[in-house]
Order: sequence, then C-alpha cells, then structure tokens
Amino acid sequence: MAKKAAKASGDVKLAPLGDRIVLKRAAAETKTAGGIVLPDSATDKPQRGEIVAVGEGHVKNNGTRVALTVQPGDQVIFSSYAGDEFKVGDETYVLMRESDVLAVIA
Repeated sequence: MAKKAAKASGDVKLAPLGDRIVLKRAAAETKTAGGIVLPDSATDKPQRGEIVAVGEGHVKNNGTRVALTVQPGDQVIFSSYAGDEFKVGDETYVLMRESDVLAVIA
C-alpha cells in the first residue's frame, strides 16, 4: 500500500501507487487585480495545489525503492497539462506523477 492514504469525502480513501501523487488544486481567482469579477468560463485552472496523498516511490532497475521527495501537506506548482482530474464525492482531485511537480512552495 501507499505510505499515506488520504481520506476523501465519505469513507473513500485515496492511495496512489508507485511514483504517483494525489493533490487538490487551489481555487481559481474570481476577481482581477482591478476588481472585475470573472465568470467561471473565463477563469484559468491554477497550476498549484496541496498534496493529499503520495505513493511508495520509484522502483529502480535493481528492485530497490526510492521514496518520493514530496509529502502530504506540501504546497506545489505543477505543469499545466499534468495529470488527470477525477471526482470523489463532491471533491475534485488531480492524479499525477511526481516528475510533473515543478517546485515546492516553501
């Protein structure tokens, strides 16, 4: 099993496999800097979010496992077309590989 399974809404637990992570995308901005309210169709999906679960890590050719460098709770920036979105209950999550993460926000 994965290092840490995140509890999603209800009794469903998310446990990514291997070098995959599950994150919750940050909320999109609904106002511009000038105060204009944007409709949902005009907002861009943010390329940052919070990790909610991580897999066990990479497996090398010799069979040893290398732990992931990100942990649940980390705020990260990821590439724009990374991962797949899915819904569990009312919540939307993104499943991606750790290599799609560009930076950890300190």
